[in-house]
Amino acid sequence: MNVDDEAKKVIWSLQNNKRSEEERNVFQPTGKKPIRKEIKYFVVSFFVMLLLSFLLTQFSTQNEEICLTDDFCFFTKDNTVYYTLYVFGNLLVLILGIFMAYKIGKKLGNKFQV
Repeated sequence: MNVDDEAKKVIWSLQNNKRSEEERNVFQPTGKKPIRKEIKYFVVSFFVMLLLSFLLTQFSTQNEEICLTDDFCFFTKDNTVYYTLYVFGNLLVLILGIFMAYKIGKKLGNKFQV
């Protein structure tokens, strides 16, 4: 089987090497560190959860009494700020519980290679 070597070469450039060396070096690393956006995402998600907690409290039609301790009790319709913070705390505990279960499951899965 005699195959021509020139037939194997495929040019993948769509510009047929028309760019100059300066145009090729445009995307070289600048040495700058990339901007960390984790704090921004954390703050935005915090406020979105707080807004979601407030919206969930607005759908409540009953006026219930919630007691966190024996001395500290409040009604859901009278103290919307406390009730919003209460719902926010419950959402936070729920999300952290799901996250921790995921992390523990991932570690156990890697350990036992399931």
